[in-house]
Amino acid sequence: MSRTRKPSAPLPATPTEAILESISDGVFTVDLDWRITSFNRAAEAITGIPRDEALGRPCCDVFRSSMCETECALRRTLKTGKPVIGKSGYIINDQGARIPISVSTAVLRGSAGDVVGGAETFRDMSDLEALRRELEGRFSIGDLVSRSPLMQKVFEVLPAIAASPSTVLILGQTGTGKELVARTIHSLSPRAKGPFVAVNCGALPDTLLESELFGYKAGAFTGATRDKPGRFALAKGGTLLLDEISEVSPALQVRLLRVLQERSYEPLGGTRSESADVRVIAATNRDLAERMREGAFREDLYYRVNVVRIELPPLRRRKEDIPLLAEQFIARFNRLQQRNVQGISPQALSLLMAHDWPGNVRELENAIERAFILCADGQIGVGHLPEELRAPGSGPPEGLGMRSTLEAIEAQAIRQALERHGGNRLKAARELGLHKSTLFRKMKRLGLEPLKRGR
Repeated sequence: MSRTRKPSAPLPATPTEAILESISDGVFTVDLDWRITSFNRAAEAITGIPRDEALGRPCCDVFRSSMCETECALRRTLKTGKPVIGKSGYIINDQGARIPISVSTAVLRGSAGDVVGGAETFRDMSDLEALRRELEGRFSIGDLVSRSPLMQKVFEVLPAIAASPSTVLILGQTGTGKELVARTIHSLSPRAKGPFVAVNCGALPDTLLESELFGYKAGAFTGATRDKPGRFALAKGGTLLLDEISEVSPALQVRLLRVLQERSYEPLGGTRSESADVRVIAATNRDLAERMREGAFREDLYYRVNVVRIELPPLRRRKEDIPLLAEQFIARFNRLQQRNVQGISPQALSLLMAHDWPGNVRELENAIERAFILCADGQIGVGHLPEELRAPGSGPPEGLGMRSTLEAIEAQAIRQALERHGGNRLKAARELGLHKSTLFRKMKRLGLEPLKRGR
């Protein structure tokens, strides 16, 4: 924002002008030909245009706003006689910077009561916009969004994990977003300009998986008429996600171990090793340590992929994220389908929050996508949700509104934090990002009894 030019007008001559000069909101008035007739000091400071340059000019030449072309608030006010209050938009100042503003308008009348023009006030919202972005940043990283303390811990370590070259193991139930986390790590890493390649190890039989990973040379087997690069080659300079690595056979585990140890591999039918210039991320919905104890997963490979571990909680343990995720999915489907669904009703959101989501975030996304098929416009309502969410006994008690649902989720989060810390309220408060006294008040308001252990 440019504030380098000093106001150029003389001192105000009347008490009204003195007041207008003292306020921090920009104010200007126009006549019926849309030419500026007054322009206060704050208007000069916000736009960067001196008053003597603004007076007499068409307002659209001076007040270069996003509303000027099609949604001029002042034009609407002069047409209807009704004021506009707090309409959001932006202007372009004299330096070409985009300044977020809030606009209010009114009809300007002469001494005889006749309309002689219009008045517009505008407030610089740059500081508020910066604060909003900062707050949003606390709840998101890359395409990941969450308000859950459990996920905030993941967010805190992701930048450091991304910066390191170490192999990462992502654990989580199906649908918790393991691939999304892997993509976020890739996008934050020094390899971000390289490719991100994913392969589902559980979707292919062993022979096909081996050729998919390492590729093959012409003549390696019947039908191999030309060389085919594998996923390790395609991911060169970038990141390779080995999803469902727990399903890889013991024989293929040996080859994977060699790649991770020696950073080289041989394509099927090849006679020389090729460099594996990739960062490997492994993911699974199985207990890999248990698979190792059962003898189904090699111990040496387990410790090779388990250098850095990220555990994603199921959606039922972070239900405070449901409104945020639903909002994100609605915005995405609006963009993809050229729709204008306005959100989700409190009653429908209550049903979403009451569900346990065995399919996790993916199931929630599918529910929102289905609702889009049935919701022509307006808000997503209860009738637009999948039948299993509306079945008797699957939702909240009758009459449970948004406030009650949010309180139930808040109570659940507090109980789980207390359980994780053996009833220690101070540690639970720290995990939840609350002051200890705030946690006590919430527990009392929600009727939560302290656990017998802990303080």
